[in-house]
Amino acid sequence: MSTTRILSWNVNGLRALYKKGFMSWLKEDGPDILCLQETKAREDQLPPEIKNIPGYHSYFSSGDRAGYGGVALFSKEKPVALKKTLGWKDFDDEGRAIVADYGDFLLFNVYFPNGKASKERLQYKLEFYDRFLQMIDGLKEQGKAIVFCGDVNTAHKEIDLARPKQNEKISGFLPVERAWIDRVIEHGFLDTFRIFELDGGHYSWWDLKTRARERNVGWRIDYFFVSRNLEDRVKSAFILKDVTGSDHCPVGIELLREDEK
Repeated sequence: MSTTRILSWNVNGLRALYKKGFMSWLKEDGPDILCLQETKAREDQLPPEIKNIPGYHSYFSSGDRAGYGGVALFSKEKPVALKKTLGWKDFDDEGRAIVADYGDFLLFNVYFPNGKASKERLQYKLEFYDRFLQMIDGLKEQGKAIVFCGDVNTAHKEIDLARPKQNEKISGFLPVERAWIDRVIEHGFLDTFRIFELDGGHYSWWDLKTRARERNVGWRIDYFFVSRNLEDRVKSAFILKDVTGSDHCPVGIELLREDEK
């Protein structure tokens, strides 16, 4: 039974990760689709080896601000169609999304905003959240099968971070941010990791400054969500906690091919 292995990883700088063995890791894991966030580079700033990986089609989206944001998609199968923005003129200057149509599902690779810097950035994040949910709701109502992944920058439940009480007034675990994930689920999208794992202690981001990873004091803020019409095709969902090189680790799913579900 064949599956499509899709990974998502906030790399905290693709050029930095390249120097830490990114190419060797990619060759060893060999995902069918790899979604990266926070690449922090324009395509013309990347080494040729990254832009021309044998066996992969490569796509990059970067923002107007140098060294900030950015997403990338590496795919063994060429998408039927691809967009490098979400189509929002007032939000598309930070290189936060690539949308790939694979025919039997739509894949959104998204680097959601962080709201910690200021009240204005928190408001920006919440508006981005609302617009995104409205967009995928509309596509779901058209019968589309949707996968969206990336750094969502919010831990959903108390079991999704090591120290919930200390962080309940910090952006990334505010009630208003967590309520958006509640709405995502209420609207018929599934947090794939929680299909298979109901316990805590599983995180995808750790603070580098405090060496939190060594103590597993982390947050689960990287996700794969699927629309309910894909539930039967999700064979597994996982966190690759032992993969280093960033303050995040990769997360992933295995999706059964449509004719084999």
